[in-house]
Amino acid sequence: MLMPKRTKHRKVQKGRMKGESLRGNRIAYGEYGLVALEPCWVKSVQIEAARVAMTRYMKRVGKVWIKIFPDKPYSQKPLGTRMGKGKGNLEGWVAVVRPSRVLFEISGVSEEVAREALRLAAHKLPLATKFYSKADLDKAVDAKLNGETKTKTNKEGVSDEN
Repeated sequence: MLMPKRTKHRKVQKGRMKGESLRGNRIAYGEYGLVALEPCWVKSVQIEAARVAMTRYMKRVGKVWIKIFPDKPYSQKPLGTRMGKGKGNLEGWVAVVRPSRVLFEISGVSEEVAREALRLAAHKLPLATKFYSKADLDKAVDAKLNGETKTKTNKEGVSDEN
């Protein structure tokens, strides 16, 4: 199970997951990647289950990079406890994932194998994801940064641009 070696504070506040991921939104090491489409907390056991599913399908051929790390502790009060009396005990570790964050990267295998391996990994995660190749994701991120959006067409087939 992934967890930090040591932290500055034992318990932290919840925080917010507003907006898109500003960092980690490009494929840096591999050829194919799994990108988050919605904000979520991903637990360390879910990351490990996704990793095992990928490597098992790939038969340990190729290379896998895990681009998220569970460095945020979450706490939970015992069942049947009344409100108050302070914050609960440490329960586990989560990675805060925002939309457009690359979760996993794969290289050294064909696109079909990578697509299936990342599909199996996505089933282990509690959020919606999308498969991208490095070139496709670079185009999408560059288009978003340049402010390009898909033009809407009305019933007559004329684009509605202001």
